[in-house]
Amino acid sequence: MQTSSRAITLNVAGAAERLKNVVVRTPLMLNQNLSRRYQCTVYLKREDLQVVRSYKIRGAYNMMSSFPQEVLKKGLVCASAGNHAQGFAYSCKKLNVKGVVFMPIITPKQKVDQTRMFGENFVEIRLVGDTFDDCAVAAKKFTAENEMVFIPPFEDLRIIEGQATVGLEILEDLSDIDYLFVPVGGGGLASGVGTYFKTYSPKTKIIGLEPEGAPSMDEAFKQGHPVTLDKIDRFIDGAAVKRTGDLTFSICREMLDELDLVPEGRVCSTILRLYNEDAIVVEPAGALSIAGLEKRAEEIKGKKVVCIVSGSNNDIDRMPEIKERSL
Repeated sequence: MQTSSRAITLNVAGAAERLKNVVVRTPLMLNQNLSRRYQCTVYLKREDLQVVRSYKIRGAYNMMSSFPQEVLKKGLVCASAGNHAQGFAYSCKKLNVKGVVFMPIITPKQKVDQTRMFGENFVEIRLVGDTFDDCAVAAKKFTAENEMVFIPPFEDLRIIEGQATVGLEILEDLSDIDYLFVPVGGGGLASGVGTYFKTYSPKTKIIGLEPEGAPSMDEAFKQGHPVTLDKIDRFIDGAAVKRTGDLTFSICREMLDELDLVPEGRVCSTILRLYNEDAIVVEPAGALSIAGLEKRAEEIKGKKVVCIVSGSNNDIDRMPEIKERSL
């Protein structure tokens, strides 16, 4: 089963086969509270319940498992502010490969500890630079000097193909979906799921949701090419990138029907409401798709809607800031 667009060809079924003993097939759950509020049928794809609490393991493992043993023996490197690192670390342990993880110095302790826990003695963690962009530069330099292989968070077809398996699972569980709301950071998830949906559920309207304080994909759409933003609000850390990928930009431009910017305050209110009403704990990026429903409340009435909840690596220490921003 090949998934095609004018831009790319993905073997999503092959990726699903590689991942079947590694990832959790996450539930697609009807949410009564959201359905009532928006007078439509809202389903949540719960990637927050994934083995590393986010979808990122899908792309990481799909790419890492594609290399022959002689390449893996040299070791692998990644740069990440959190979720990609955890998927990478888990995959290193699963594949018995040595990995080096570069993370910004400011990375929350919880994410560093989780990465260490998933990778055990297979990964070494290096804290470098104040931003993801700084640590990515250091990681790529280290990779070249040591003749290792770099595993990017979004800018590779094998990463995108792994993330596309989220879309495959959704469409195996549900048909006739009117709207799909998908978070956008670097664009890997939106590229993969968008490509799959455009082939197998072309009538579904795909809405990308990006943080208002880090609109790198939105700016790329306006300019016609990826641009590096001078500064961004890092609060929605799982989706806050200064520059989207060239590959993901070209795919998202074709696959997303629309891209909405979501205010950080609304994301915070969504986090609190999900916790209070449904006992669902999400990280800021994980709440983006649900927070995006508000803007389209009139449009989605009576429709069948799916929101991808991308992750739940939230640090409880952030709650005071989340409450403050919600106000």
